[in-house]
Amino acid sequence: MNTLAVFCGSSNGASEVYRQGAIALGEELAKRNITLVYGGASVGLMGAVADAVLKAGGKAIGVLPRFMEPREVSHLGLTELIYVESMHERKAKMEQLAEGFIVLPGGAGTMEEFFEIFTWAQLGLHQKPFGLLNIANYYDPLVAFFNHMADQQFLQEKFRSMTMVDTTAAGLIDQLHTYQPPSVKTYLTEQQT
Repeated sequence: MNTLAVFCGSSNGASEVYRQGAIALGEELAKRNITLVYGGASVGLMGAVADAVLKAGGKAIGVLPRFMEPREVSHLGLTELIYVESMHERKAKMEQLAEGFIVLPGGAGTMEEFFEIFTWAQLGLHQKPFGLLNIANYYDPLVAFFNHMADQQFLQEKFRSMTMVDTTAAGLIDQLHTYQPPSVKTYLTEQQT
């Protein structure tokens, strides 16, 4: 695995533990020579993970919609910064560049990115691994909700198990390396989504 996309908040959150978790992920990516693909900002957890990758000698590729540049303060020290025109183009470009996905704590935008990648996997549009880095148990309520969806038969068991969860960067990356996608029958193309 040479590239991983990271979805995360453009703020630091309520606790320093989230920023430290982002830094630990960045260091682990650089240690394993995995290029970071992320949203291109220099602030919040986005900036923390990119700074950590670069400080440790790794590579970081940012994908930033032009209209977001003033809001998210584009990171000028990246290996590469790719500008796109829309949020949809951002996700599509990140999906194209990445061989897998890690989700750090974040808000509605982070969740939207994660759920689109999750949905694309359910539809068979990609077979790439993805997981939640569950820093300070941030994603426990989401994992419980996945279980609830499965219990209520709105989520098949094979799809519930697609999302890997770990509290450490190293553990989650190890899981991504061993991921075996479930069999998915689809008649859709990416253009139909």
